[in-house]
Amino acid sequence: MLTAGIDIGSTMTKALVLLDGDVLSEEITMTGAEHKALAHLVMEKALKNAGVELSQLDYIVGTGYGRLNIPFADRQITEITCHGRAIAVLFPKAKTVIEIGGQDCKAIRLKNGKVTDFAMNEKCAAGTGRFLQIVADMLELSLDEMNDIALVADDMIPISNYCAIFAQQEIISSLSMGIPAERILAGLFDAFARRLIKLAQSQKIAREVILTGGGSKHRALRKAVENVLGYPVFVPENALTTGAYGAAILAAEWVKKEGSQKRQRALNVISVG
Repeated sequence: MLTAGIDIGSTMTKALVLLDGDVLSEEITMTGAEHKALAHLVMEKALKNAGVELSQLDYIVGTGYGRLNIPFADRQITEITCHGRAIAVLFPKAKTVIEIGGQDCKAIRLKNGKVTDFAMNEKCAAGTGRFLQIVADMLELSLDEMNDIALVADDMIPISNYCAIFAQQEIISSLSMGIPAERILAGLFDAFARRLIKLAQSQKIAREVILTGGGSKHRALRKAVENVLGYPVFVPENALTTGAYGAAILAAEWVKKEGSQKRQRALNVISVG
């Protein structure tokens, strides 16, 4: 069974090809304005790396912010469901998923591998990957450098403001007072972690806790989350493509229900042409 998942997120677009449960290839690129053209481009690259063609795929599921702009997808499924399905496969004991995206973050509650509820923060930049990028740019640091600096701190200066704009002002004020950057950045990641956990608590956070999405790659953030919770959390090896992976898994499950869609997809392409 050959399936694919494509996830058009607000910041990154990901495509993944799955053969009988094994990942053949994955492709990641920045999300641009032309979603349909981007969907074709990222899928073509993933297919080329897998050594297969679009016509060979049994089923394709689109997900993410731009999922309705994937013309060749056989079905569109929300990123909540796709992340939840992927994590249930990768971490069967997972009960809480915190997905940290570029423009929003989500807390997902799982029970017996199924999504039972979720909460989303999409109204404020704080608590998203975009906020960390803004701070890194302000300090003229890369994200990796910002993580490295925060991780060497022996203590931290708490960041009291959850608002992204006021938090930036607080960071600038602390720097002007001569407070070492490592203590400020450690406080920044601590504030970020507390905001994520507050969101997850609305879904009755429970172990195991899994961090996913692009923001989960920040080592200092993972450490801060663990410090606040008091126990370890887990991150998938390929956290950026978790949504696409879940979409490809769901695609395989739909093949079992509906059968392969490659013939119908070919007919649709011919009729459009």
